[in-house]
Amino acid sequence: MGLIKISKNSSVPRYKQIVKSVEQGIAKGDLNKGDKLPSLNSIKTINAISRDTVLMAYNDLKARGIVQSIVGKGYYVLNENVTISQKIFLLFDELNSFKEDLYNSFINNLSHGIQVDIFFHHFNINVFEKLITDCIGNYNYYVIMPANFENTNAFIKHLPEEKVYILDQTHSDLKQYPSIFQSFKNNTYQSLTEGIDLIKKYTKIVLLFQPKKQPKGIIEGFLSFCSDNNIENEVIANLENRLPKKGEVYFVLDDKNLMRIIKKFNSKKLILGKEIGIISYNETILKEVVVEGITTISTNFNIMGKRLAQMILNNDKSQEENPCKLTIRKSL
Repeated sequence: MGLIKISKNSSVPRYKQIVKSVEQGIAKGDLNKGDKLPSLNSIKTINAISRDTVLMAYNDLKARGIVQSIVGKGYYVLNENVTISQKIFLLFDELNSFKEDLYNSFINNLSHGIQVDIFFHHFNINVFEKLITDCIGNYNYYVIMPANFENTNAFIKHLPEEKVYILDQTHSDLKQYPSIFQSFKNNTYQSLTEGIDLIKKYTKIVLLFQPKKQPKGIIEGFLSFCSDNNIENEVIANLENRLPKKGEVYFVLDDKNLMRIIKKFNSKKLILGKEIGIISYNETILKEVVVEGITTISTNFNIMGKRLAQMILNNDKSQEENPCKLTIRKSL
């Protein structure tokens, strides 16, 4: 039990002295991965301190991924890397090229010694719930992308409120959390309005929309734009049995369907940007070069990742909308 050393005369808080004792034990080789730590009650009794003080120290080590707790057995060394100062739980909906840009920007703008563990719920609410439930108490911060799920605070509320950040989409039941988000309805409406002269070259605009995966704000902004400007429109869920016609412009939100619709255009020998058009959501390098350029509506994911890192580092609890722009290319 000589592992934990506490000086009552020190100005360092006692829980931090416990943390330092464990870190030094690992650094010296007195503690190795898998070793059991002294119990809460034994440290409390020997050092005449409160159990809550010991628990605070162990929770700090747990959040950094240095120790783990096993119910009914106690605390064990999980990781010998004591240079980790903080751990962040990052929950994305899925991985794609622009989410990769966001992730890399976030990582590159964090301080040294911060570990980020990334998870994906793949638009499955059961996976979403389990990942959040399983991570409670294991991280210093929790960054969550709720996608278009409803009532997500039923799960998120079990996390410490001051440690939660919401990313990309936010909903009415998540207003209490700091966030950096996109305003999909406004962005869609304003960007389509900016490109209205080109859109009106065509007789009809077709939105390819998958409600389980894609933000509801996009379809709301799209329908408002079409209604306000008296533009013929159609919303479809997929491209099966769809034969593109001259005079249509397709508003496509995901990259797989973008490639599918381009393939259909080519098979019918329709001239992109003249006889038929495409608008895509989310900027990627691919869209700069494929078929001489695809018009995009997109937020800046590098800015989003950088700003998220700054908010966490500075304990910034604001709610910020990330900027969006229309980039017009030959496809329109």
